[in-house]
Amino acid sequence: MKTLGNIIWIVFGGAVTAIEYVVASIGLMVTIIGIPFGLQSLKLAELELWPFKKKVVHSEQSSGCISFIMNIIWFFVGGLPIALTHLLFGVLFYITIIGIPFGNQHFKLMKLAFVPFGKKIVDID
Repeated sequence: MKTLGNIIWIVFGGAVTAIEYVVASIGLMVTIIGIPFGLQSLKLAELELWPFKKKVVHSEQSSGCISFIMNIIWFFVGGLPIALTHLLFGVLFYITIIGIPFGNQHFKLMKLAFVPFGKKIVDID
């Protein structure tokens, strides 16, 4: 069932937001300073393609203040536009009853788009 959900997810918005993450990653990796942000964006793009088999948890190995500062920079560089895209898709999916699980995924990913540093992506069995 998760595989079917992921396939439907890719068709109805997952591919668009994954492309958005990859484009943001390429733009960030052009500079040396932006490489950590670009790598985080690539991890989020992978999560965008298969969200029904993965879970986001708080990382115990978080670097504290550095993660906080990087989350603030991320918010202004790429987090806000991507979060707004998730908000738009989430609201559109909530209009239909069938789309509510996909709307839930977009709202979950919207929270992650605001503060991706200090989070870890794990597989669910």
